[in-house]
Amino acid sequence: MERVGGLLVKTGATSYLGPAMARSSSPHSPAGTPPSPHGAERFNEEKATSAIRGADQPDMDQGIAVIREVVATLKPQPGVYRMLDARGDVLYVGKARALKNRVANYTQVDRLPNRLRRMVSLTRSMTIVTTNSEAEALLLEAQLIKRYRPAYNVLLRDDKSFPFILLRSDHAFPRIMKHRGARKAKGNYYGPFASAGSVNTTINALQKLFLLRSCNDGFMARRDRPCLLYQIRRCSAPCVGRIDEEGYAELVRQARDFLSGKSGAVQREIEAQMSEAAEALDFERAAMLRDRLRAATFIQGSQAINAEGVGNADVFAVAAKGGHVGIQAFFIRGGQNWGHRAFFPTHTDGLEEAEVLTSFLAQFYEDVPPPRLILVDRLLPEADLLAEALQGGAGGKVEISVPQRGDRRRLMEQAERNAVEALDRRLAETGTKAKIFREIADFLELGDPPDRIEIYDNSHIQGTNAVGGMVVAGPEGFRKGQYRKFNIKRPETQPGDDFAMMREVMARRFSRAQDEDPERDKGMWPDLVLIDGGKGQMTAVRETLEELGIEDVPLIGVSKGPDRNAGREVFHFPDGREKMLPINSPMLFHLQQLRDEAHRFAIGAHRAKRSRAITASPLDEIPGIGPARKRALLLHFGTAGKVRAASLEDLQRAPGVSAAVAQTIYDFYHP
Repeated sequence: MERVGGLLVKTGATSYLGPAMARSSSPHSPAGTPPSPHGAERFNEEKATSAIRGADQPDMDQGIAVIREVVATLKPQPGVYRMLDARGDVLYVGKARALKNRVANYTQVDRLPNRLRRMVSLTRSMTIVTTNSEAEALLLEAQLIKRYRPAYNVLLRDDKSFPFILLRSDHAFPRIMKHRGARKAKGNYYGPFASAGSVNTTINALQKLFLLRSCNDGFMARRDRPCLLYQIRRCSAPCVGRIDEEGYAELVRQARDFLSGKSGAVQREIEAQMSEAAEALDFERAAMLRDRLRAATFIQGSQAINAEGVGNADVFAVAAKGGHVGIQAFFIRGGQNWGHRAFFPTHTDGLEEAEVLTSFLAQFYEDVPPPRLILVDRLLPEADLLAEALQGGAGGKVEISVPQRGDRRRLMEQAERNAVEALDRRLAETGTKAKIFREIADFLELGDPPDRIEIYDNSHIQGTNAVGGMVVAGPEGFRKGQYRKFNIKRPETQPGDDFAMMREVMARRFSRAQDEDPERDKGMWPDLVLIDGGKGQMTAVRETLEELGIEDVPLIGVSKGPDRNAGREVFHFPDGREKMLPINSPMLFHLQQLRDEAHRFAIGAHRAKRSRAITASPLDEIPGIGPARKRALLLHFGTAGKVRAASLEDLQRAPGVSAAVAQTIYDFYHP
């Protein structure tokens, strides 16, 4: 069984090892299984970009021989195949209606483009997974591409999950909140939204419009008077009985209708209520309803794209220029625009734009529930297959169409314009960054412009909850999926010793790199290390790397100038030299951005760790007491101290606590 999206699919998996893999003693050899996803994500993309150089004939012959061995064992049935190199790294993931026919095509190298010829020459083993249908194969292919990030597949380089609005239904007074990640909580989910900012803005307006609570259940249960949100008319205060359950349910019903696209009906309903209040001379209620109408108008007025009459749909348009591809996405729900975002997939050289869009959509909807209508700007070669594969996540039949007229066509034209403009901006930024990276290489005395820059910083308060942060950046921007945090935990690291913290971080980071990528060909090693600090931090890092036998990683320390004046940063070299840049230098501004991002990430990790420590409870130490029982005990007794002082009989009377659990708690505090 393999998990495909949210489904378990019956599959049969077989690994085929070529001669090079069969003789290998690598831990990946027995199953031909690639290394961890993180290792695959850092896979050296030069294998893809060097495709045009062709391949040596002996390597090509060996790759063809491996593929022919696999073809001899295959049947014409649907499935997914993975091509692996000699190290076990995944080169390519593909799906097929008939595996035997599809894989056999790779032995006819004269018909393959240079890119795929190079891939065949690198292939030393294959893994085959059979599925029940081609639609299942398409879903599994998308899942494996996102997991292993192969060098020869189109990749959706986006590490952010999309935020949703969640209107929970597991409480008498449902809560409205922002949600990311798995949709496990009971309730109605509305989205996706393009950014957290658009969700926050919408929730703030919805609170004014429907006066729904946003606090968690524990906070609500402890209230004995309304909070500030009630005073500023953004909550109806169900916590203290200012509204009954029936009245609150009516607000929830209106919110569901509004978010489901019935905004006009909700507005007319509120207008009627306002007129009734005014006629009854209840001017305070009329003013409150007027404010709610203004909030509704704000939400609708903030929709920069006119999507009236479209209903629920996702809109995608493609732009291509100079070997780069951009895809613009609009998210329309209930006729309202819930945001838009531009994507720039990689590994698109030599591929048709329709093929790129098909692969993009399969990966995009791996994590995002698809709507019943998907609008695209061109015919897709496998539109029917993709629609069939997506209908499980959409809860019904999915339509993928190219709009020809009316509101849908006007919306598509707007998406096409945005796609071209977004790609133009991307190319302009890329050109500017390429120039800046060349200047950085000259200024910092590097041989070539760096492709992978790692920036390090530490954060703590007087040595407590100390955390080290690593940020990764490249010419395309920050690579947030490769950020790492280091909890400072070695006994020899004294609290508050910044130099010792930096030694621990660097020792752990580069010891792991030596173990996992000793040949330095998987993209794990940086071309430049920036340290947020001066001479002391630089000395600590340099000595740590020398102890590990690493002397060829470029190191630069960045410290603020006199009086810690930002803009007068000093760059410290390992040999003790110092340099500065003009205050208006674009290169200085870019290096400041890198340093500030590391600072932000380290502080965020420290705050999260500190918050967990603050909210930790003595009940966490009791074996067998999970979050639900801990919550029940605290709600019943009030504090952890009262739980400790409770008798066995009192513990047994607590809701959700059995006699055995009560005995466990009592014995823990009374050994």
